[in-house]
Amino acid sequence: MDRETLGQRIRALRIRQGMSQAQLAYPELSDSYISLIESDKRVPAPSVVDLLATKLSCSPTYLVSGVGEDVVDELRVTLDYAEIALRNGAAAEARARFADVLASPDAVALPDMLHQARWGHALALEASGDLEQAIAELRALSAKASAEHDPDQWTRVHVALSRCLRERGEISGAVRVAEDALRQLAATGADTTDSAVHLGAALLAAFIERGDLVRARQLAAQLVERADRGAGPAARVAAYWEAAFVAEIRGAYEEGVELAERALQIAGEFGETDGAPDGDLRNLARLRVNYAGLLLRARPEQAGRARDLLTRVRDEINTSAAGELDVAWCLTELARAETAMGRPAEAVGRAEEALDLLGDAPRRATAVALTVLGEACVRLGDRGRATASLTRAASCLERMESSRQAAQTWFDLAELLAENGSPDGDRIAAYGRALACAGV
Repeated sequence: MDRETLGQRIRALRIRQGMSQAQLAYPELSDSYISLIESDKRVPAPSVVDLLATKLSCSPTYLVSGVGEDVVDELRVTLDYAEIALRNGAAAEARARFADVLASPDAVALPDMLHQARWGHALALEASGDLEQAIAELRALSAKASAEHDPDQWTRVHVALSRCLRERGEISGAVRVAEDALRQLAATGADTTDSAVHLGAALLAAFIERGDLVRARQLAAQLVERADRGAGPAARVAAYWEAAFVAEIRGAYEEGVELAERALQIAGEFGETDGAPDGDLRNLARLRVNYAGLLLRARPEQAGRARDLLTRVRDEINTSAAGELDVAWCLTELARAETAMGRPAEAVGRAEEALDLLGDAPRRATAVALTVLGEACVRLGDRGRATASLTRAASCLERMESSRQAAQTWFDLAELLAENGSPDGDRIAAYGRALACAGV
């Protein structure tokens, strides 16, 4: 059954209260204007809706949507509960409560609430590791977003979509989403805003994952320069953070640590908990986890410090919006720290915990955890399991377009096979896959 229009609701309420059009209009409006509104020939301004709602003893929300205040309050409570659950790391509970709002037939008449629920649902899907559904939800949101009318929301949606595609291994798709979104943002004249920096950071992350280091290095320098010209703290965090990754890939680990420390300093100075504009607490944990990883590479003698930081983060993410992916990343870096400290058995345990959380779906985090597991197995002398883990990791990375990481993993596997006295054919095949991934 079709809902009443705004004009029909005003007319019904007026008649129910025994008022004429002139009485409803007096003294602010004319009775002819009320007639036009009731016949849906005029759309009243928000201030007029507020005025009429007061005169008719109802809420503006009811006049606009036809949804009673009790229903709106109930949906609002559910939505608030979902957002609290997401912030507290209860991704499954948040996902269920956002879905309750989306399933309500009344939510259709409340576009702002509906949009908020869809956005939260997408983030909850991502946090719970359901990247396929998260991507579908984010694509639907991106189709309705406008770079011209709401650049901040445009940016949030496309940064999240690019991130999910990258995590799922669809690197070319991640690049396309970020490039197209940045291009459309520039067409509105907003290419020097914080939104542009955030989208640039998303694009840079995809370049890094794809192994496009020339473009990544150029873009990193541009982002830092743009951010330093007056961008907000969250945009500066994003720019410095991605520049740190580029430095890491170049082997400039100390530079990467310094850039990462600058990002964390800005985050702390301004109370920022996010290197992207989606505003949840997950990214502060991500910053710290990745900083610890950089520290392990740049200053291996500080592996104990990195391990302590990661242990604290693992405890903290239980009270943030961290989902299984975030916990798995933390466990993987903990495994790397344990290996660096000469504790390969503990490293194997942490890597196995991460893989249990990640399941069988192919994703970047799975490949990295398998690589770390392989390294730990080498230290334990279990070369058979190490070979199997590295083979799975390299194959996974190759399928996911992570050419740089795939090449390195195939190369590491070839070296392991050589040390293990494996047949020459297996070793040569691994070297060949490494060269192919590197584009040689």
